Amino acid sequence: MSASTALTNTIDMDLAYDDRGSGDAVVLGHSFLCSGEMWREQVEPLASEYRIINVDYRGHGASSHATSPFTLSDMVRDVVGVLDRLGIERAVWAGLSVGGMVSLRAALEVPDRVTAMILIDTDGGQELAWTRLKYAAMGAIARVGGMRLLRGAIVERMFGATTRRTNPELVTEWAERFVGIHVPSALRMLAAMASRNDLLPRLSSVHVPALVVVGKEDASLPPQRSMRLAEALPNATYVEVAGAGHLSALERPADVTAAMLDFLRTRGASAEPSRPGDAEENA
Repeated sequence: MSASTALTNTIDMDLAYDDRGSGDAVVLGHSFLCSGEMWREQVEPLASEYRIINVDYRGHGASSHATSPFTLSDMVRDVVGVLDRLGIERAVWAGLSVGGMVSLRAALEVPDRVTAMILIDTDGGQELAWTRLKYAAMGAIARVGGMRLLRGAIVERMFGATTRRTNPELVTEWAERFVGIHVPSALRMLAAMASRNDLLPRLSSVHVPALVVVGKEDASLPPQRSMRLAEALPNATYVEVAGAGHLSALERPADVTAAMLDFLRTRGASAEPSRPGDAEENA
């Protein structure tokens, strides 16, 4: 990502972002272990019609390492800090995986900043107890031996079977990115995701248009999670992407880009901001 840097309003930390295009603003939030580079196939077509703010979350990409624990709500404030720096009052919040979790919290915590949401391979509920235990075990391994020991397990959770079979070059490229991440930063984001609270009972108050997209082969957050998320949102459209796993924007970029553009053109970019909701901190 060709990045500029902004200083967030929450802590003394630099966040990297790419700002391109013009028109209604769309802010992109990437998956755990990735960076704004994850959106490389989407940025150019989106930026031909919209202003695209592509953020590297704390501890990822070109942003500063995460030096202390944080919550998903802290990540909302990070993004708001970037938007404030750029003079952007409202934006469509688009996110994949943890990026979608951040977008959902933005709609509840800073509703006047959210005109619509694009929620890809994500979840509005709590993490399952079994998954939290698995994450704890993986974290213990990473602390001792680094992320490379988890390479195979991460690849299976991030990429669908079709991609692993038909596009090994893509899988290898991103597997090397995964294992090269700053381990303490990754573990702090993992803890933020694992400790997230259940938003589903509150999402009936979020009336902005929402697009919910999921890869049919997503093993990390299966389609059932996205289905219930779409059902919980009053104004949601649901799309499944065949042949894609958790990183559907990388695995089936043309399909995901087409879904995003169709939504933005017909429902998303000129929508009104979300209705006020109760602020939430306990992500």
